[in-house]
Amino acid sequence: MLLQRLTLCPRIPSESLRHVRCLLTRPQTQGKHHVVIMCISMSTLLCVCVCITRTTSSILDGRAHGSSFAHRGELRHAKRIVVKLGSAVVTRGDECGLALGRLASIVEQVAMLQNQGREMMIVTSGAVAFGKQRLRHEILLSQSVRQALHSGHNQLKDMSLPVLEARACAAAGQSGLMALYEAMFTQYSTCTAQILVTNLDFHDDQKRQNLNSTLQELMRMNIVPIINTNDAVVPPPEPNSDLQGVNVISIKDNDSLAARLAVEMKADLLIALSDVEGLYNSPPGTDDAKLIDIFYPGDQQSITYGTKSRVGIGGMEAKVKAALWALQGGTSVVIANGTHPKVTGHVITDIVEGKKVGTFFSEIKPAGPTVEQQTEMARNSGRTLATLQPEQRSEIICHLSELLTERKEEILAANKMDMDLAVNAGLLPPAMLKRLSLSSAKLNSLAIGLRQIAVAAQDSVGRVLRKTRVAHNLELEQITVPIGVLLVIFEARPNCLPQVSALAIASGNALLLKGGKEAANTNRVLHQLAQEALAMHDVREAVQLVSTREEVEDLCRLDKMIDLIIPRGSSQLVKDIQRAAKGIPVLGHSEGICHVYVDAEASVDKVIKIVRDSKCDYPAACNAMETLLIHRDILRTQLFDQIIDMLRTERVKIHAGPRFASYLTFSPSEANSLRTEYGDLECCMEVVDSMLEAVDHIHKYGSSHTDVIVTENEDTAEQFLQQLDSACVFWNASSRFADGYRFGLGAEVGISTARIHARGPVGLEGLLTTKWVLRGDGHTAADFSEHGTMKYLHENLPVVQPPAGQRDSN
Repeated sequence: MLLQRLTLCPRIPSESLRHVRCLLTRPQTQGKHHVVIMCISMSTLLCVCVCITRTTSSILDGRAHGSSFAHRGELRHAKRIVVKLGSAVVTRGDECGLALGRLASIVEQVAMLQNQGREMMIVTSGAVAFGKQRLRHEILLSQSVRQALHSGHNQLKDMSLPVLEARACAAAGQSGLMALYEAMFTQYSTCTAQILVTNLDFHDDQKRQNLNSTLQELMRMNIVPIINTNDAVVPPPEPNSDLQGVNVISIKDNDSLAARLAVEMKADLLIALSDVEGLYNSPPGTDDAKLIDIFYPGDQQSITYGTKSRVGIGGMEAKVKAALWALQGGTSVVIANGTHPKVTGHVITDIVEGKKVGTFFSEIKPAGPTVEQQTEMARNSGRTLATLQPEQRSEIICHLSELLTERKEEILAANKMDMDLAVNAGLLPPAMLKRLSLSSAKLNSLAIGLRQIAVAAQDSVGRVLRKTRVAHNLELEQITVPIGVLLVIFEARPNCLPQVSALAIASGNALLLKGGKEAANTNRVLHQLAQEALAMHDVREAVQLVSTREEVEDLCRLDKMIDLIIPRGSSQLVKDIQRAAKGIPVLGHSEGICHVYVDAEASVDKVIKIVRDSKCDYPAACNAMETLLIHRDILRTQLFDQIIDMLRTERVKIHAGPRFASYLTFSPSEANSLRTEYGDLECCMEVVDSMLEAVDHIHKYGSSHTDVIVTENEDTAEQFLQQLDSACVFWNASSRFADGYRFGLGAEVGISTARIHARGPVGLEGLLTTKWVLRGDGHTAADFSEHGTMKYLHENLPVVQPPAGQRDSN
């Protein structure tokens, strides 16, 4: 099959083809392959690689055409793709000439997908715009010459251009448009071919078969067909054959042409690029217009269409009709924006990768709500949750705590299913399996923590932080309020679900949960218990579990619906979310590079206990020690020997820092970096001359998570605690204390190393923000001077908290 593709490729010379055939058919024992490769040019070698890729793709892709993809994630399997470029995409803003920058980026993406082994086709507009530019130039030049001959001077400012007929413009512009495509694709060693069609070419069986055969042959030779309507001779559309079933569609514009072509060629995907983000439920630009992520057949009644494009002849209604027709024929469709300067350079590849771009047309409607609908439901119910009395929120959390104990067997049975699946799959490391596993002891501990949160909920939302009498009968208060909608993303740690749910309930926040699929059964049961508890006060929907196929990156784009993202998992998960969440704040830590500094005046017993617990209790935790700093005076002492012996006994692998290695004749393996988070029974050991040098080292290589000093010198310890600016700084205590339970918070939503908002283990207080409430008696801005200062003196009033249940908790 590969030799057949190579033979058909027109860009491989016959002599080079002979060498390639020889290379592929010779036995492996013959040692002449290097000579053969040297006889092949670089361009020929590229063509060979492309043919190999396409052949491999053809062998591996066994998907039969006839049904469209049900989910966006499946689009990455699309092999034959039609890209439709609307007039607004191809044309400049002045409607005269082409948008060369946009075209160049589109060509680059199409060429890249073509070279991955996909079969790409382009349906393009632009001939009329290109021809209009050329004809206007010719007319201006002609008129200026004539006027110069007749009047003796140029009167260009008085000239008026005639209205140009579209067919003439198309005839003048088509050759230039095609030449431009050819030149652009040549830069990527990709060949193109021009196909001009009319409506009659599809209604005549012989012509349609000829067109199909031509396109099949072009794609078989790794050529990108560029198709356009023959606007110079195009007949009017037939009035009675518009979208009448799968076999008939009137070619009225490039939308209908692209749909007909995609079905005719059994394409897997049609990407229709226009000048709007996708399909909206009402005309884009109106106040209530919302982008529709997934559109299903039968949803047409919920759409209000706006005006047509500034240059196109179809409009969104025509696009939707064509898209639904193609979907009925087995081709998936995405309508997206091809003009946005920030996304044009990767819009096509993003769609093929399954990212949430534009509107995806699907025939399979999910049984449950979409993630956008879930977020909206959570927000609405969360606002009701925030208005409940503190004891009512506390009552919900207590009931959830009771359910964890009463339904223990149901929870453990679901967890056993997840554990069995994970063990059989063999994909999770031991540390993640440990997090995934639940036990009676863990559930009892969870229940106790939830009861602690229930107590704290009595004094959270609506608490007055500051109260000021600005003037007579004008009082200002600063009170605590919920943040809004929280998105918590966690991996194989189902115990996170009831913890975070309780904290969200206590703080009056709506909650969107996205758990790892490895804990799907356990998460489902725990979420049902949370909603059962919330139903006590009719706020069941305030906590939502996202169980759809949504990618984390797609969730991070809901910047208008989500107020804060909290990742719970590996440092890589946190980094990925921080990178994806461009418009939503992220509360988390990128790494947990924690240090323990052993001072010259440290107690032997305390050092051994603290270092062992910090490194060996749970090495995969983010608060585990990763670097051990030793004062220079401890080297070659009994304490140093005891530290080394303990680490060896615990099977901890030591990596020597540069300075530590210089002191030893036979040192351990040198650390690749002093900024490494090992997450295992490994650590780095380095030597410093003083406490101040230890602080400098931590500031340079640490991650501002948790750092420890072990010393008996109180002055040294206090200096360390004051000068180090990590989120958690400890004296003579293990780094493993950096935990919400151990801090008495009942639970934590995560640990933050950020410098804005909460830091360290984040409990209930970290999920609250504030608002200002001003109560006046007809006061106006005239009470202020021109410089914005009051004519009255401020008087700070004592803050007296009203009894629980009487606070302004909204």
